[in-house]
Amino acid sequence: MKLSHFAPIAAILAVVTLAGCANTIRGVGADAANTVNATQNAGHRVANSAQ
Repeated sequence: MKLSHFAPIAAILAVVTLAGCANTIRGVGADAANTVNATQNAGHRVANSAQ
C-alpha cells in the first residue's frame, strides 16, 4: 500500500480510538461521582440512625 493510502486510514482509526477513550473517561468520571454520592449517603444514614 502506498503512503498516500495509509494516511487517511490511520487518521480514521485515530479518530475512532480517541472517541472511544473519551466515552471511557466520561464513564469513569460518572462512576467516581456515583461512588462519592453513595458514600456520603451512607454516612448520612449512619449519622441519622445514631441520633
